[in-house]
Amino acid sequence: MNIRRIYLPESLKTIKLAEGESYISYCQKLSATNMDVTPIPCTDRVSLTLPRANILLVKSQRHLTLFDGNNPVRQYPVAIGKPSTPTPTGNYAIATKITNPGGVLGTRWMGLNYDAYGLHGTNSPWLIGQMVSNGCIRMHNAHAEEIFTLINIGTPMYIRD
Repeated sequence: MNIRRIYLPESLKTIKLAEGESYISYCQKLSATNMDVTPIPCTDRVSLTLPRANILLVKSQRHLTLFDGNNPVRQYPVAIGKPSTPTPTGNYAIATKITNPGGVLGTRWMGLNYDAYGLHGTNSPWLIGQMVSNGCIRMHNAHAEEIFTLINIGTPMYIRD
């Protein structure tokens, strides 16, 4: 892969541009150094996941904790099911993982092996911490994306009151 590096002699804010000239055309006139960069291949995506990942959701606290074995790795605020459609308690596992499901599911979906319940992002981040879903567990999209990369299908999920 060949990249071109441009060094600006001064900040863009102090540059006086000629009539009809843009910052892009100004940058293209500057000399640049060319260099070859070899990307490091990632051949084993499984090695990026937590080897003994498991997830604990405590509904009363509205917090989800990601563990590697018995060691807590991350804790995330979540939204859970409203009283009329509560998040089910019990022991489950991640059965499906989908990138960019869209709509109310945000940017990541991690389906449980129980009915149509799952862990997912949201298009309404201001509702995190509340009881508003139809039983699913909602997370901020950035948090859902992070946990998505750290777990595998089959990761145990424990939901407690």
